[in-house]
Amino acid sequence: QHASCSSERYCDFVKNIVTKLAERYCKNPTVIGWQIDNEPGHYGLVDYSENAQQKFRLWLRRKYKTIDQLNATWGNTFWSESYQHFDQIRLPNQQELPEKPNPHAMLDMNRFMADELAGFVNMQADVLHKNISEKQWITTNLIPVFNPVDPVRMDHLDFTTYTRYLVTGHKMGIGKQGFRLGIPEDISFPNDQFRNFAGKTFGVMELQPGQVNWGVYNPQPMPGAVRMWIYHVFAGGGKFVCNYRFRQPLKGSEQYHYGMVMTDGVTLSPGGEEYRQVAGEMEQLRMAYDPDSEMPEYLAARRIGMLFDMNNYWETDFQKQTDQWNTMSHIHKYYNLLKTFAAPVDIISEKEDFSDYPFLIVPAYQLLDSMLVERWVKYVEQGGHLILTCRTGQKDRNGKLWEAPLAAPVHFLAGIDNLFYDHLPESLQGGVNFGTEKYDWNNWADVITPKKGTEVWATYADQFYKGSASVVHHKLGNGTVTYIGTDTDDGKFEKDVMRRVYEEAKVTVDDLPYGVVKEWRDGFYVALNYTSTTQDIAIPSHAKILIGSRVLEPAGVVVWKEK
Repeated sequence: QHASCSSERYCDFVKNIVTKLAERYCKNPTVIGWQIDNEPGHYGLVDYSENAQQKFRLWLRRKYKTIDQLNATWGNTFWSESYQHFDQIRLPNQQELPEKPNPHAMLDMNRFMADELAGFVNMQADVLHKNISEKQWITTNLIPVFNPVDPVRMDHLDFTTYTRYLVTGHKMGIGKQGFRLGIPEDISFPNDQFRNFAGKTFGVMELQPGQVNWGVYNPQPMPGAVRMWIYHVFAGGGKFVCNYRFRQPLKGSEQYHYGMVMTDGVTLSPGGEEYRQVAGEMEQLRMAYDPDSEMPEYLAARRIGMLFDMNNYWETDFQKQTDQWNTMSHIHKYYNLLKTFAAPVDIISEKEDFSDYPFLIVPAYQLLDSMLVERWVKYVEQGGHLILTCRTGQKDRNGKLWEAPLAAPVHFLAGIDNLFYDHLPESLQGGVNFGTEKYDWNNWADVITPKKGTEVWATYADQFYKGSASVVHHKLGNGTVTYIGTDTDDGKFEKDVMRRVYEEAKVTVDDLPYGVVKEWRDGFYVALNYTSTTQDIAIPSHAKILIGSRVLEPAGVVVWKEK
């Protein structure tokens, strides 16, 4: 966390240490696996050392070949930023510049940092693979959606794990006691994302065991919350859960960080008791496990892939265009509404096969190329239902606007003739009409001119473009494309539009309150309650309840099987 992955000398020392450790413990039966480092990239710091500067220049030489090509791609004639040779280039640093750095340089810097970190992790994985037993696995633990980490690049691992702390005073949660429970997407989103990385499986290497020491304020989690979080990882397909830490330390910077065992080294903490409870319950569930179980047809019909790429996150969040824009809030808005539908969601990269999913949503996917658009067209023509949201397709892979109308590559796909975008002051709300309802918007509005034959589902209720399209729906081949151009604060509009997408496809969905989680895994249904109030779970009368009951108190868990 305080070393340079770009230092060859440092990497050589690390390689030697890893080699010696692997040689010593490769046949030790008590060593079941290897964790490379701890939360690589944890502090999100940029390495501006001379080693990193030189490596960045080398990375740029490999990508662009000539300085003229780099200048052209970065648009360096603007503001007289042209370089004569690569040795003049430095990593973008706001402390050295009077204005924000060049956005293309920033995008390349983020890519470079992610490559350096991934290369450092992959190098250690390669050393281990050469020396350890085939029975031992290799992983690392990552903070989800965190700069400069891109887990897709860490493809030499056997699988990835993540870290999660939900009750740290940073989020109020749902209802009056939500600050003791956390929010569901903090576990469900990485569940649905990490199982699609290397190895197609995942675990949680650090899960909060109780009160911590480093939050804004440090409340006690609600009794049962730790147990609920463990079950949430299980429900999402996780293979294991570890926690940090086993025993509360007596000295050092994290003295007040709970462990599974309290300061006397003997007494289980409340979280430790909940770990013990889950361990016993898992033995009970194993008795009912069916390895041949298949996802029920009604759930399989709802399956949706959500396309996510760190390059888009870096680029879009750097050029927000309005202070009210937040890329992850936009993505989580759609993700959370899909979870209230009890739709199985996979957070996927472009490497995956889109045809595995009846529905594919692409939120604010600003960077793309013709090959990706062609894949989307093929997906839709073969019967898929594609949902695009605002900002999608505005730029090429290097962040350049197309020498064409805004977002031109997706016009044919979405049945669009033209579009522009608008923002409002934070103090004002615009209106958008959908069906018989009117909704407020404020963050972002793509104002759409549809092609002839494209259905208009929603229109703007005011501003100088009153009556213009906000949402369009286009049939292409055997499938459909829905373009949702408006971004709201509360997400009610987006939820109702997405419900219609499913209705048009003749697929039924649930209507769960936000904070009630319902998942299916290996024949088990699991429901969890992140809200501050009691919730009734709709469980068929013929179902067999294995853990808990239909009535869920806050932090409650119920597991059942249906015949």
